[in-house]
Amino acid sequence: MANVTMPQLGETVTQGTITRWFKHVGDQVAADEVLFEVSTDKVDSEVPSPAAGYLTEILVPEGGTVDVGATLAVIADAPPRTTEAASDDEEAPPASDASAPQPPVAPDRSGGGEGRHGTIQATAAERAQPSPSPTARNAADGASPRGDPGASPAPAPVDEAPARATRLLSPVVRRLVAEHQIDPDSIIGTGAGGRITRNDVLALVESGDGGLKRAAPLPTPPTTPKASPVPLHVDRGDEVVPFSNIRRRTAEHMSRSKATAAHAMIVVEVDYEGVDRVRLAEKDRFKIEEGANLTYLPFVSRAVVDAIREFPLLNASVGDEELVVHRAVHLGVAVDLHFEGLMVPVIHDADGKRLRVLAREVAELAARARSRKLGPDDIAGGTFTITNPGPFGTLVTGAIINQPQVAILATDGVAKRPVVVALPDGSDAIAVHPVGNLALTFDHRAVDGAYVAAFLAKVKQILETRDWAAELA
Repeated sequence: MANVTMPQLGETVTQGTITRWFKHVGDQVAADEVLFEVSTDKVDSEVPSPAAGYLTEILVPEGGTVDVGATLAVIADAPPRTTEAASDDEEAPPASDASAPQPPVAPDRSGGGEGRHGTIQATAAERAQPSPSPTARNAADGASPRGDPGASPAPAPVDEAPARATRLLSPVVRRLVAEHQIDPDSIIGTGAGGRITRNDVLALVESGDGGLKRAAPLPTPPTTPKASPVPLHVDRGDEVVPFSNIRRRTAEHMSRSKATAAHAMIVVEVDYEGVDRVRLAEKDRFKIEEGANLTYLPFVSRAVVDAIREFPLLNASVGDEELVVHRAVHLGVAVDLHFEGLMVPVIHDADGKRLRVLAREVAELAARARSRKLGPDDIAGGTFTITNPGPFGTLVTGAIINQPQVAILATDGVAKRPVVVALPDGSDAIAVHPVGNLALTFDHRAVDGAYVAAFLAKVKQILETRDWAAELA
């Protein structure tokens, strides 16, 4: 038997929220098979099973938030006797004294059905109630135990109505109630003990009141009314694919960025002949020594962090009527997660690292991102972002700024093209070189086009003229 616990998701994270269980109670699980998904305010992570066996208990349901190290589920060598899965919003009952007699389970008169083996399932609230003692039963009938007339009367019954959950809210619930301006004190939670779950909030937002009480919206400054969604026409045979959690978060983040920043873009063309000459000569040795491919991305990354020294306003964040210029360059690199979404791990203090180290860290972070092994600290603190659609042969990419940063650089496809080169005698000739575009999207509130153009010219100069062989020596 093995306990499944909440993993440590980063040095600064102490709690996590279960957003999805990939297995149900009774399912067989293989070691290292993805078991559940954990969400924090910074990152989502898929967590593998620590052992092989059968999932016999789920102690924390979807939407539940617990501390790092808390037990989430139990995996045993044999399947459980009954394999009903807990509902999304139901929490496991507290442990009780195994030696104490257990009360019989009363049939559910509210419409609940029977389990797979004919056993009527009690609700979470019923399971959580202690068994009434003989004293309590006799007191309820107006008599003392054993007919003792001098016994004290039993205390008045306690109101067992579900309490409103006003204190412990998961990060997901906190974000939803803040986003939709809902007072959590006005929501009657359907989770165990009256706890507010994600589904409670979504039901309220998506289907009117959802059986819950909507709070009066908090006062906010006047905003432009949100346009109603255009009705969709779904033909027979069309597939409706709900947005995943990472897709929803990406949509929110990108929409917020477009609504916040004054996006503008400038593009330069780069001749990668000098880079390619060194890259092709060193790629096999680099692969053996570092275990990673030597792509164009580390060269661009090195040129960017060097150019930022002369143009620090692009390594900044936009605040409230101010620009915060960062001293260190924490370089974010957007990574595609097998077409399911994007993650932006960060190379911290990139301005102090040379080409070989940058290449190694880019490869390591990309591999960890795709295997869902990044922690929140790995994606925190970015000050400038590079996105790399170039392997797909793109020409020009207008990326959306990663807020609150002021710029994002897209490295587009590199292909052989005819270029004009200067010969030693001063004449010109046509040669075939690897050429690609660099497209910088920037926030026009922070800097102007001339500043960005000068920055890109510096990046281009570094890429085309630096002695890259010396960098890899």
